[in-house]
Amino acid sequence: MEYSPNLDTTTIQGRKKAITFSYDDGVTQDIRLISLLNKYGLKATFNLNSELLGLDGSLIREGVKVSHTKVKPEDIRHIYAGHEIAAHTLTHPLLPQIEEDSEIIRQVEEDRQNLSRLAGYEVAGMAYPGGGVNYNRRTAELIAGRTHIQYARTTVCSHNFTPQRDLYQFRPTVYHIMDGDRLFEDGKRFLELDNNEFSVMYIWGHSYEFDIHNTWNQFEEFLRLIAGKKDIFYGTNKEILLSDAYKAAAV
Repeated sequence: MEYSPNLDTTTIQGRKKAITFSYDDGVTQDIRLISLLNKYGLKATFNLNSELLGLDGSLIREGVKVSHTKVKPEDIRHIYAGHEIAAHTLTHPLLPQIEEDSEIIRQVEEDRQNLSRLAGYEVAGMAYPGGGVNYNRRTAELIAGRTHIQYARTTVCSHNFTPQRDLYQFRPTVYHIMDGDRLFEDGKRFLELDNNEFSVMYIWGHSYEFDIHNTWNQFEEFLRLIAGKKDIFYGTNKEILLSDAYKAAAV
């Protein structure tokens, strides 16, 4: 089935379905992840902490020690070529715990500015850092009203595909391998969708999590499942969330 160029505001390049990915922290495992995404013609947005770039580190998740080393600032333009760079605050604090409005704004907007210089284009989006309660209405309103960020992703999964009106408290569809059964379940439901409304599947996570139980192959199975469909637009967060089609369909 062939699709005509996008001549209206209800589709992206003639497609009423779109898939995007979002990965946090800017760790070196992103390099392997990007090679997989490129293999299948998929795109992602990578949310980075500009003041932590280049730092060596590790962390323990589910009793397993994994590398949490950040990519070097001078390498990000090359590493993330063809994908989107977005903000994740300067130093990864929990924003709702910051009392001063000015510090929340600084963490977000200075990160955006730093990354814009490194990327060579204006960074438009962000993901809230940290687990648990990592955003609230106050932080969302500050970011919307006093920074140049145009969308901000939360960590609260919706498991649905309906465009959302509030892009500053944006809820992703599913949390990749840490919610593995739902990932494949949601993916299959999305592929089977056949309706007249613009729909989006949004997957998020951290690339270092693939190292916890070596689930790279499992994730590649998912990429193989969803890739190459002629009725789906594969794009970055910005390309999809800020599109006319998304805005027209948001509820």
